[in-house]
Parts: sequence; C-alpha cells; structure tokens
Amino acid sequence: MRLHVGCAMWTHAPWQGRLLPHPLPPKERLRAYATWCNAVEGNTTFYATPPRGSVESWAAQTAPDFRFVAKLPKPVTHQHRLAGGDDEVRAFLHAIEPLGTRVHALWVQLPASFGPADVGTLARFMRRLPRHYGQAVEVRHRAFFEDARAERELERALAATGAEWVPFDTTALFRNRPATDAERDAWTRKPRLPRRSRALTGRPIVRYLGRDDTDATVEGWRDWVPTVAGWLREGRSPTVFVHTPDNAEALTLARRFHDEVRALVPEVEPLPEPLPAGPPALF
Repeated sequence: MRLHVGCAMWTHAPWQGRLLPHPLPPKERLRAYATWCNAVEGNTTFYATPPRGSVESWAAQTAPDFRFVAKLPKPVTHQHRLAGGDDEVRAFLHAIEPLGTRVHALWVQLPASFGPADVGTLARFMRRLPRHYGQAVEVRHRAFFEDARAERELERALAATGAEWVPFDTTALFRNRPATDAERDAWTRKPRLPRRSRALTGRPIVRYLGRDDTDATVEGWRDWVPTVAGWLREGRSPTVFVHTPDNAEALTLARRFHDEVRALVPEVEPLPEPLPAGPPALF
C-alpha cells in the first residue's frame, strides 16, 4: 500500500545545502528530490513544453513508480480554453512520452472564468486525451463549489473519462491575515474557494496550501489526514502535494504528512531515506 506525497517543484533555493545537496548538476536534482518524496507536480510544463531530452533525463532520475502530475500548457487551458491548441497538445504529449507510467495524470488546470457553461467544452476535450494516462481537472469557478447542479454536471463530465477532480485547499492560508511577504503575495494570487474532499476515482489528488508557519500548516491539514487514511483503507491510491507560500519547509512537511497518515495506516510503505545534504561524517 503506497501513499504518494510531493511538492510543487523539485529544486528550490531554500532547500539547497540544507535539505538537498548543493551544488548539483541539473541531471541529478530530481534524483535527490526523489529520495525525499515520491511525487511531484509538473508545473513547469504549464509555462513551456520541455525538450524531450530533458524529460528523458527526468525518467532516468526516478523509479518507475514515481508520480508526475503533468500540467497541460497554459495556451491550451487559458488561451484556447480547451477549444483549440491541437498543435500544443500534440507537442506536450510527445514531450512527456519518455516518462511512461510515471505520468500519474494529465492535469487540466482551468482559469476562474471557466464556468458551468463551459462544461461541454471540457467534456469534448477530455474525450480527445489519451486514455492510457490518468486525467485530473482543477476548476476555480465558485459555482462548481456552491451550486449543486453545476457540481453534478461537472462530476458527470469527469466520470465519462474517469477523470479526477483536483481540490486546491487554500482554507488554511485564508484563515488568518498574512504574516509574511510570501503569504501576502499568495493572498493576491491564490484562489479562495470552499474546501472539497470528495474523491471521484481510485486515484485522488489533493493540493494543499498551508502557511509559512509550520504549526499552522500542520493544524490546517488535520482533516486531510483521516480523509487520506480512509481512501487508503478503501483501496484508493492517493497523491497529496503540500505547499506553503514560501515552500521553504515543503519537503519536510510532505514527509510529515506521510508520517501522520502512516501512523493511522501502518501498512503504507515508508518513504526512502533522504540523501544527505552535506558531506558524510567521518565518525
């Protein structure tokens, strides 16, 4: 039984030399991260489709059961709004092909303006995606969270291709006024939506955003720990991504979340031992 946890990126300046070895060549950075976590959000593909050679390097640095949730390019989801961009989709699929089974899901993150009236467009687009990859959709229009009819229509559209609804839980962030510059920036950019914890498939994906204060982040995920433990007991295979506004402690927090779930479900496989950040001790 395996729980996958990860962060929004695999390299981050505050981790270097403290949590991960530094310096590391680009072809070793993901390998080091993968000793801490067994999944990662594929945010880089949202901003630019990577060269296939780079993706081949990602595959070489990770085990076959490592999980990427690969975000579709921004031109497809935000500019064409799923009604075009065929060339971009083909280039994206070609680029990520070397990852093989490591691609846990193709992640369609939609803008807040993509609402209930657009569900038909989403359904048609999802039917065109290859079925050998999982599919996951993140919506940010409030109607999907507050209007029962809109919620049902979206769930029906996702069910047609076995796609998961990805919640982005920001409730901990917005519970109290921001206390750091990173939190103030996150308040202006992150969606403020009701918390959703209903899984549609056997492979639920959760994105959780806490605070720069570790205690506040841990307190904010209290409801997620038993929820994820329950999914595991039901035979589901969840993936949880832990964010904070500055992400300075995201690596350690992802592992802490894993530990808390594993305390409830001891059958969950442990994570690997992290690669030492510094030189080995002599004694």
